[in-house]
Amino acid sequence: MRPLNIGDLKINVPIIQGGMGIGISLSKLASAVANMGGVGIISTVGIGLTGKQAAKGYKNGNIEAIRKEIRKARELTPGVLGVNIMSVLTDFSEMVKTSVDEGIDIIFSGAGLPLDLPSYLTKGVKTKLVPIVSSGRAASIIAQKWKQNYDYLPDAFVVEGPKAGGHLGFKADALFEVGNKLENLVDEVVKVAQEIKEKFNQEIPVIAAGGIFTGQDIKSIMNRGASAVQLGTRFVATEECDASDEFKQSIVNATEEDIQIIKSPVGMPGRTIFNRFLKEAADGQRRPAVCKHNCIRSCNPKTTMYCISEALLAAFKGNLKDGFAFVGSNAGRVKSVSTVENIFNELQDEYHKAD
Repeated sequence: MRPLNIGDLKINVPIIQGGMGIGISLSKLASAVANMGGVGIISTVGIGLTGKQAAKGYKNGNIEAIRKEIRKARELTPGVLGVNIMSVLTDFSEMVKTSVDEGIDIIFSGAGLPLDLPSYLTKGVKTKLVPIVSSGRAASIIAQKWKQNYDYLPDAFVVEGPKAGGHLGFKADALFEVGNKLENLVDEVVKVAQEIKEKFNQEIPVIAAGGIFTGQDIKSIMNRGASAVQLGTRFVATEECDASDEFKQSIVNATEEDIQIIKSPVGMPGRTIFNRFLKEAADGQRRPAVCKHNCIRSCNPKTTMYCISEALLAAFKGNLKDGFAFVGSNAGRVKSVSTVENIFNELQDEYHKAD
């Protein structure tokens, strides 16, 4: 596979591990991926709930945990590390500032348009900024606003299709439209990137995400102009993943029929392994008495069917009776717990054998 260059940052293997919260991708998984030459990503959403720092309160705990996980990952790898920070988080600003202070290589940001992200960079900072988009239009808007307001262009784009896991950047009725297939979205965003290059003489690589599972998938999407791919679900069922064994096993045990689209309290559709907890939530049996964390701007605690932070935290710890797992569309194809090294080797072998 061709190396990925994001500005002056060289990534030897063009595979990015998706950011998965709460607690699914922390320093252990991120460093393992980085050690294989890819980009390891620490998910920041609810990160402070996963350890002892939870006693310090939601926002204070998050900031301490971000510092801790970045530093821990740095001790484990000399490779390229990123963080994923959702733009709808109430402590978005503090998370970005902390990540920049810690010298993180890349900030990936989606779940909305992170229009002010370049404002957090100061002179001499080498952190790259990569927005996650679900259309060429979104990529174009971000590039225009960043250039206009900050004289800064995105260092890369992640274009995430409707087969991804977790929250999806599409309305529920648009998930299965032909125009929203990942291949078509990649074409759109590559076109935007080419227009930017012609106008400003800056390369902006496009990273394809959502539904990538095999080396053949990687080759096919890179043949359409993507410079790299992002995978999430395949890295969950690994020994290095930070999630509990029960969480990993829930993916190994899942069938294609178990994977369903739900409406998240965040207001977006999400892809999950449907279980009893989600059935009870749909029946109104999981309404929270109070909002414990005030974590996401778009969540209304007065009307939400359940607290998504508490549900994802329970799942991270292995309690699937009180939570659930977000997964990509290919989760049913995961048959065993593997290792990050084995997955990289399989993907590269399949890539080289692909037509």
